[in-house]
Amino acid sequence: MSNHPSAEKRNRQRIVRTARNRSVSSAVRTQVKRVRDALAEKNKEAAAKTLSVAISALDKASSKGVVHPKAASRTISRLAAQVAKLAAGKDEPAPVAKAGAKTKAAPKAKAKPAAKPAAAAKK
Repeated sequence: MSNHPSAEKRNRQRIVRTARNRSVSSAVRTQVKRVRDALAEKNKEAAAKTLSVAISALDKASSKGVVHPKAASRTISRLAAQVAKLAAGKDEPAPVAKAGAKTKAAPKAKAKPAAKPAAAAKK
C-alpha cells in the first residue's frame, strides 16, 4: 500500500488509465474479429466495410499508445491483404493465427556432426 500522497495519486491515475486502455483495446479486438468473421464467411462487402472501421480503430489505439504502432501497422497490412485477396476472387484467405498463439512445429531431425578430417584430428 502506498504511504506518500504522490504515490497514492499515481495509483489513482493508474487505475483510471488502465480502465481506459482496456476499453480501447477491447474495442480494437472486436473490430478486428468482425473483419476476420467476414473473411471466414467470404462476404466481400462486409469485409471491406468492417476493414475501414478496424483500420480507424487500430490507428486511434496506436496514436493513444494502447497498441504499439508497428503491431497496429502489421495487423492492418495483414487484414487489408486478405480482404484484397478475397475481393480479387482468388483462393480462400489463409487463416490468421491469433496473437500469442503457439503453434506446434514438426520435430526437426538432428543433424549428425560432420566427420573431422584425419589430419585435423591428430593435431
